[in-house]
Amino acid sequence: MLDVVLFIVIVLTPAIVLHELAHGLSAYWLGDPTAKNQGRLTLNPIRHIDPVGSLLVPGVLFLAHYFGLTRSLMLFGWAKPVPVNFRNLRPQRLGMTLVAIAGPLTNIALAFIFSRLYIWPALSPYSQTCAWGVMLNLTLAVFNMMPIPPLDGSRVISSILPTKLAYYYSRLEPFGIIILIVLLNLGLFGFLSPLIEQVGNWIGVQI
Repeated sequence: MLDVVLFIVIVLTPAIVLHELAHGLSAYWLGDPTAKNQGRLTLNPIRHIDPVGSLLVPGVLFLAHYFGLTRSLMLFGWAKPVPVNFRNLRPQRLGMTLVAIAGPLTNIALAFIFSRLYIWPALSPYSQTCAWGVMLNLTLAVFNMMPIPPLDGSRVISSILPTKLAYYYSRLEPFGIIILIVLLNLGLFGFLSPLIEQVGNWIGVQI
C-alpha cells in the first residue's frame, strides 16, 4: 500500500491544491481579492480538498486500476472551487479566461515535471509514482477544459459568448455534475484518451 500513500501525498494532493491555488493567485493578480480574503491562497490542502471530489472519487478510480478492476487508469475529480468575483477582474472577459486556464496549465506543468522525474535514474524506484503523476495531471487538465459548467472550459466559453448567451449558458451549472455522471455512465469520456495523449505529445511527455 506504499504506492497508494505515495500517490495521495505526492501526486493527488499537489495536483488538486496547486490547481486551485493557481486560480486564486491569477484572480488576485488580476484584481480580485476574494480568494485571498477567504484564506484560499494557501498550500494547506484542507482549505482546498473536497472529501468526495478530491479523495473519494479519484481514490476509488485509482484503487480500481491498482487492483486490476479496470484496464486503463482514468482519473478525474474536483476540489472546493476557489471563489472568484469575475466583475473585479481587469480586464474582465480576458481575465475570466486567464483565471480559468491557470488551473489546467498548472496541471500540465506538473505533468511535465513528473515526466522529467520519471527518467531521472535516482528516482527509478519511484518511476510508477511519477508515471501516475503524469497521467493524473494530464487527465485533470484535459477534463477540466471540457465546456461543461462549472468546469474551467465553461468559463472560457462564457468569456467569449455574447452576454445574453453567456447568461443562459451559465444556468447549466447546477446540472453540470449530473451531466458529467451521465456522460461517464454512457462511456462518452473515451474521447478524452487521445486528447490526453496529444497534450502529452505537445509538451514532450512520453511514458
